[in-house]
Amino acid sequence: MRKKMSAPSELYCWKGERGLPSVDPDCLTVLAYAKFAGAPLKVHKIANPWRSPTGSLPALKTSEDGSLSQPHKIIIHLRKQKYNADYDLSAKEGADTLAFISLLEEKLLPALIYAFWVDSKNYVEVTRRWYAENIPFPLNFYLPTRMHSHALDRLRLVRGDSGLEPGDEAEKELYRDAYECMTLLSQRLGTQKFFFGDFPSSLDAYVFGQLAPLLKVKLPNCKLQQHLKSLDNLCHYCSHILDLYFQNEASDGPARKAPTPREDGSDFDNEPHKRRNQFLSVLVALGAMVGYAFLTGIVSIQRSDPHNALHGRRAPQLAGDEVDDEDGE
Repeated sequence: MRKKMSAPSELYCWKGERGLPSVDPDCLTVLAYAKFAGAPLKVHKIANPWRSPTGSLPALKTSEDGSLSQPHKIIIHLRKQKYNADYDLSAKEGADTLAFISLLEEKLLPALIYAFWVDSKNYVEVTRRWYAENIPFPLNFYLPTRMHSHALDRLRLVRGDSGLEPGDEAEKELYRDAYECMTLLSQRLGTQKFFFGDFPSSLDAYVFGQLAPLLKVKLPNCKLQQHLKSLDNLCHYCSHILDLYFQNEASDGPARKAPTPREDGSDFDNEPHKRRNQFLSVLVALGAMVGYAFLTGIVSIQRSDPHNALHGRRAPQLAGDEVDDEDGE
């Protein structure tokens, strides 16, 4: 029997678009697992990670263990609360789950990071544009660049190569591993609804979380997408989960929307420190933007000689005639 929580835990995740309940693979993994396990979470779909209790997404705010981030930690907490999507798995199926999740992290995840965050055409035209259009000003000038840097660091960590650099050779190697992984997943799934029969497990949550964005988001460089779409059972599998568990949550609307009353129960207006948090967020963002501008030479201060000093100090000048607003496409 499942134990009822004293109060629903609150899950903060990136909002959705393009037919997805969230655009982020990690958030999709947690959302799917919670659905599969029947966990009664209060979900906040937002576009500003600084509004989450951990400063990152996904994040789970609990009354027992404080605030948690990272999918595996959130899933472990839900299991402790008796919301276990793997409850009916055999010992062999449990071992297979761990093996396949490790395979996903080793073979598929690096290629996904590369496709969305490192491939320059995909990053500029799709990934950065979406986050820049949806993250509130002024954070949209800062966070996408920081997220890009974090994604490249994560790719190097997962691959165990601190010197890994974007390029044709790296892409070929990463994509080759991903093709093999997706083909193996397709063979393991076969004609089943889920990987272990008629009911979803944590493995299904991880596979869905990584494959659904690749299936739904249109990428200019779409080699990985082409391979996935050649595997009909995996495509049907992702669509089946979306229809069955997220039919009323997937968002297909435009990136920019007019402000509407909140329907997700966020109630941020009732938070006692809302104004302070907003002010600090803006202050930190502006400080980061100014620091970045000086460090990169976008803005420089020129010293005047003693003769010119008699006529007053010169104001800071832009280093060039044009300002490249990278996030304002």
